[in-house]
Amino acid sequence: MISWDFALIQIILGVLMILSAAIAVKLRDLLAAVIAMAGFSLLLSLEFYVLQAPDVAMAEAAIGAGLVTAIYALAIKYTRRMEVEE
Repeated sequence: MISWDFALIQIILGVLMILSAAIAVKLRDLLAAVIAMAGFSLLLSLEFYVLQAPDVAMAEAAIGAGLVTAIYALAIKYTRRMEVEE
């Protein structure tokens, strides 16, 4: 049987992940959206850890939150905006 505290942790993590993804979609600043997605990735790695998969959790934290965030931030830094802000 699943204990209540385990279920509560999973519900809280799920809600926080949904909020983080929604914030990333709604943000107009690309760098802020990348940071929000890094937060999503960290929450996802915590979820994997709670589900007793520490190897997957470490890989998600290192690749998803670390490497992918750095690549996106560098891509944003080296591109120019072509649309006109209103």
